[in-house]
Amino acid sequence: MKKYIYPKTNEWEKLTERPTQSFKEIEETTKLIFKDIQTNGDNAVAKYTSVFDGVVIEDIRVSQTEFLEANQQISAELKVAIATAKANITKFHMIQKRSKIEVETTMGVNCWMEKRPIEKVGLYIPGGTAPLFSTVLMLAIPAQIAGCKEIVLCSPPDKNGKINPAILFTAQLCGVTQILKVGGIQAIAGLTFGTNTIPKVSKIFGPGNQFVTVAKQVATQYGVAIDMPAGPSELLVFADESANPRFVASDLLSQAEHGTDSQVIFATTSKSFLKLVENELKSQLTVLTRKEIAEKAIENSKMILFKSAEEALDFINLYAPEHFIICSKKEEYFVENISNAGSVFIGDYTPESAGDYASGTNHTLPTNGYAKNYSGVSLDSFLKSITFQKISKEGILNLGKTIEIMAEAEGLQAHKNAVSIRLKALQNEY
Repeated sequence: MKKYIYPKTNEWEKLTERPTQSFKEIEETTKLIFKDIQTNGDNAVAKYTSVFDGVVIEDIRVSQTEFLEANQQISAELKVAIATAKANITKFHMIQKRSKIEVETTMGVNCWMEKRPIEKVGLYIPGGTAPLFSTVLMLAIPAQIAGCKEIVLCSPPDKNGKINPAILFTAQLCGVTQILKVGGIQAIAGLTFGTNTIPKVSKIFGPGNQFVTVAKQVATQYGVAIDMPAGPSELLVFADESANPRFVASDLLSQAEHGTDSQVIFATTSKSFLKLVENELKSQLTVLTRKEIAEKAIENSKMILFKSAEEALDFINLYAPEHFIICSKKEEYFVENISNAGSVFIGDYTPESAGDYASGTNHTLPTNGYAKNYSGVSLDSFLKSITFQKISKEGILNLGKTIEIMAEAEGLQAHKNAVSIRLKALQNEY
């Protein structure tokens, strides 16, 4: 990891840069693939699956036989773990349900808001070197609780044209209605336009590499909503001499092993503690099964020494990390003053891995600084708010004059007339 000792504030912006290609570098290719799939549908999807995934698949729909095989391949121990995580995630998302909000704003004017599910949603589940069946839990559970009618899952196939059995098992457990063996840009384009095989959806969810992230952003140009621009994973840990350096190093490596384009940041106010963490990183890295991936991610990562906790927090809010771990004697200060973070993990015994899998919070979070203006996935992500109002005769008499004056001031005579006609009709009644 690159080390920065007391960097000046005019250098901070540079330190927040992520190791990703720019949108423009990927956008042109993405748009060409979108246009091809919009025109040629399933044939174009098959072509790009062959090019990018190296496999030819006659039918991308997962068959019942594949579901049965997946169920047999999953160990009883893993099934219990998935069920435990499902229960916790369900519990946390169920409490997010809200009843109708209603208020009488003026005597006789009743306004209320109700939630309705998005009918068709697409879930993107990364495959590749780490098939993220945990993401199925994070997306399908709130979709099911929200009441989405169609939950379509896309995940890239392996070289044998299969989807990881844990993904299939978890998808069935969580009520996914259709699973398709397609990944990357072609999956997002298929969900955007719809093909003979891939349903068109209203909103697309799920993390992915930088190509998937750009594809999701391109999808919004065609009237499809997305959860957020969620790209390569990232973590920022603030820890001081009160923390355990072994724990800190293990957390940094837990995110570094996600992918070569992941980034981890270690911030501290203690020079001696920084050295302890640096030594622990070297030691723990040697025994990782995904050592080569983690090593490349570490090359893109940074250790930063700040003069004070206040200065460190200012930088953290500028960086806006996807995951933020606090292990500090000034824990309360950081908790109360953090403004920009996807999800926060507090204390020595709260590893980010808990949120990734089973504590209950959602792990689909904004990356690349988008925590400044996006929230992570929640139950509300799968719902729309609809406002309602009903005005009685008394209500329009009470509010009518206000509407007339405002409409006239804006020069909108028909707006005024819509009220005036009603007021005159009521005057004739009385």
